[in-house]
Order: sequence, then structure tokens, then C-alpha cells
Amino acid sequence: MHWYLVYTKLRQEKCAVQNLEQQGYQCYLPLLPKQKLRQGALALSEEALFPRYLFIKLAQDFLAKSWSPIRSTKGVSRLVRFGAEPAKVDDALVDLLRSHEASLLGEPKRLFRVGERVQLTHGPFSGIEGIYQMADGDRRVMVLIELMSKPVVVPIELGFVKKV
Repeated sequence: MHWYLVYTKLRQEKCAVQNLEQQGYQCYLPLLPKQKLRQGALALSEEALFPRYLFIKLAQDFLAKSWSPIRSTKGVSRLVRFGAEPAKVDDALVDLLRSHEASLLGEPKRLFRVGERVQLTHGPFSGIEGIYQMADGDRRVMVLIELMSKPVVVPIELGFVKKV
């Protein structure tokens, strides 16, 4: 049995994995935890490491499960091929991705990093650039701006800040 690559429909990687696994295929979708801004609050989500791609383990012998249902599975676009041959992926690469994913568990990619330049988009300081300091609860952040030639830390709504 070898790992192969499946090309999925746009933003349907998880749907494709679920439907393939229900048919008895072994799949792997590497995911990364990430912070996102949703309705003014930070929320944790998981994103595909390789958008629109997932790994599937298939055998090539005559006792193997048929490959034909793969392309008609909901969420799947096609198997990735190089010419007539499906793109084979080395087992060591999949093992490496799995160990890397396990090491990142619980460490989401932050929306803003300390010291990053940001711009205020609303309120009395709209258009002013500052330096992101830290999160202050679920919906606010602390931003260092220069006000009357002095550095001032200002609490700002999370949705009112964007990266420069």
C-alpha cells in the first residue's frame, strides 16, 4: 500500500476525507491550528496545511479496493497524476507531516504577534499606525501608539485593527 494525492474541490477537504473514510479508504489531511477573527472575537480553527489536497492510502494489487469510486466521491475533484500514473507520496513524508502536526497541537498560529505593526481602522485614532502589544480579553487588544510625541498604550476593539 502506498500514499497518493487527492485534489479536492475548493474548501471541501474535510468533506472529502469524511466521505472517503465512510467508503473504507484510509486518508490523512494535515491540519494547522489558527486564530481567526469572527464577529469581532478571536476564534480557534483548523486549516488544511495544503489547501485542496489530501493523502489517501491505496493498494495496486488485484485484491485491492477499487479506485473508481474516489473520483465520484463528494468533495473530491480527482486523483493527482503525473501523466498516466497517480502521484505516489513517500511514506516517510506522511510520517514526518503527522509528527509535525502533533507537535503543533494546541499552538495556534496567532492573528497578531507582539511587536507587529498594525493600523487602527475605526474610532478617533483611525488611520494611525501602532505596535501590537497584547490581547486584552476576547474582544480587545492593546496597541502602542504615539500621541503628542509620547508612547501611549490604547485598548482597541479587535475588529478595528489590521496588519500593515
